Amino acid sequence: MTLTRFLDEKTERALIPILFPVIFSVPFYMLCIIVACLVIPTLWPITIAYGIWLYIDRNSPWKGSRPKLAFKNLGLWKWYAAYFDPELILTSEYPADRNYIFGNHPHGIMSIGTLITFSFNANGFFDKVKGLKMRIATLPINFWLPIYRDMIMHLGSIPSDASAIEYCLNETPSGQIVGIVPGGAEESLDSHPGNYELTLAKRKGFVRIAIKTGASLVPVYHFGEQNTYFQIPNHRGSWVRKIQSAYKKHTGVAPVIVTGRGWFNKWIGLVPKQTKIITVVGEPIPVTKNPEPTSEEIDALHAKYVEALTQLFEQHKHRAAIPENEHLVIC
Repeated sequence: MTLTRFLDEKTERALIPILFPVIFSVPFYMLCIIVACLVIPTLWPITIAYGIWLYIDRNSPWKGSRPKLAFKNLGLWKWYAAYFDPELILTSEYPADRNYIFGNHPHGIMSIGTLITFSFNANGFFDKVKGLKMRIATLPINFWLPIYRDMIMHLGSIPSDASAIEYCLNETPSGQIVGIVPGGAEESLDSHPGNYELTLAKRKGFVRIAIKTGASLVPVYHFGEQNTYFQIPNHRGSWVRKIQSAYKKHTGVAPVIVTGRGWFNKWIGLVPKQTKIITVVGEPIPVTKNPEPTSEEIDALHAKYVEALTQLFEQHKHRAAIPENEHLVIC
């Protein structure tokens, strides 16, 4: 494991659960800085200058952001990821002579597997796969949060708008990857330990983009993602779920009610539970480019993607001790 040359492995393992809540709270620290800049008059010149910068830079997220591999490789993120004892399994080669859309499943509550593997490079993905440049699609609202938006832009985040995704996949040279989480906020409502339901049956927008740009589709499954939090019972059709879905429909935000662990306890709080996350990256599905894809083409490629994802899950579920009688449920 060895995250630093100054500490032995035993000491590191003891420190990880202690340091993780501190690192996990980075967005909160940023919020405190923003509030301070707004209420302390001596800081107003900085606030005004940053406001001008925000206006000038407002379109950058839609133009590929500015991912920096050095920022992805910061030791801070490796400490964050070590909390989940991450493991990466690549099932194929990913040559840089083409572009890719990586579909990440499941969404979970926070998409931690996607974060530590592709935003942080904590699994060493970019050390194993050379010549590729990756962005991760996230909610556009994240780019209206001062300071935080600059951090995630350096990690390679872009808005989940089709225009932003297509911009990256049409860039030259090839070797561009856009990571998406097709299930989105709706799928987070199904995030329960032992539940393998995916919101995917009607999610075909990413398939359309793949055909329009000629990008190969790659299914990715993060085993253990659904174990990071416990969520109140809200099975499909229940009154709780109906209220959550209605709220999500009008706001775009899924009102999950969850508990993990706290800063000083292991039973309740907003910090994720310490659980192992195994990321398995599937084989690329070749796509024939067509700027005007037909519904038949989209449906056929979507079916092929679902089949590949299902096979990926079945072939590797034993790594996460998932029983043989458990299977993906495509909703």
